[in-house]
Amino acid sequence: MPRATDPARETDAALPSVSSRLPFAVPTVREKCLVGTLLVLALVVLLAPALPAAAWHIPHFVDTRPWLGVPNAGDVLSNLAFLAMGVWGTERLRARNDAPVGAGWLFIGLILTCLSSGFYHLDPDMPQRLVADRVGMAVAFAGFLGIAASERISVRAGEAVLVLMMVAGLLAAWVAHENLTPWAVVQFGGMALAVGLAFTRPLPGALGVPLGGVIFFYVLAKLFELGDATVFEATGHIVSGHTFKHLAAALAAWPVIRALRPTGRAPSPH
Repeated sequence: MPRATDPARETDAALPSVSSRLPFAVPTVREKCLVGTLLVLALVVLLAPALPAAAWHIPHFVDTRPWLGVPNAGDVLSNLAFLAMGVWGTERLRARNDAPVGAGWLFIGLILTCLSSGFYHLDPDMPQRLVADRVGMAVAFAGFLGIAASERISVRAGEAVLVLMMVAGLLAAWVAHENLTPWAVVQFGGMALAVGLAFTRPLPGALGVPLGGVIFFYVLAKLFELGDATVFEATGHIVSGHTFKHLAAALAAWPVIRALRPTGRAPSPH
């Protein structure tokens, strides 16, 4: 005689498979390290002394030559490199259904950076425009960190980092006219997190974005920024370091775009 099925036992047997898919599963070691790092950065923002507004905006751009009616043409027009990389990356995403978390926001941020940075460099003597300049950078940076966390820690970690860094970056850009500390922590602390993740093995099945390449172009851009006048003199006043900074920063998207190159397989309809 067949035995009656116990509904309670069937439910209990199904629970493990369901719970394993819940987003609130037990955090991994990498996720715990990420949480600890983010808490440290938050404490630095709260406890570090405020950098005064005087340190926020010091116009020092050496190349102020106009061209075809565009003031500061070198620093303005070089932002078109961000637009080119953002559009290129967006097109690459259309052919892939396995892009890491944050890739779309990275390319949107690059397009915004072209607009916001170009707007700022049209008249950099207006410090209020620097808020707009940093908005696009904050979006792109959050997208990059989302990629790094999703490929080296977990998808849910990438989603969390994307949201947290987006909010933190936008708020830091807004308050920078009074306190530069939050922006410095977001920028340099976030990059320190990316460096740590670059030394972490990608997860199985990850796209394998070479974080080291992105970091290389970021550091190169910073060096060009610091050597604005030096590069201008070295090139015989042909191009300034800040113009090169924009080009190098735009090229930071190249390792991501290359990782998204077509595979020859048709994308899934799902």
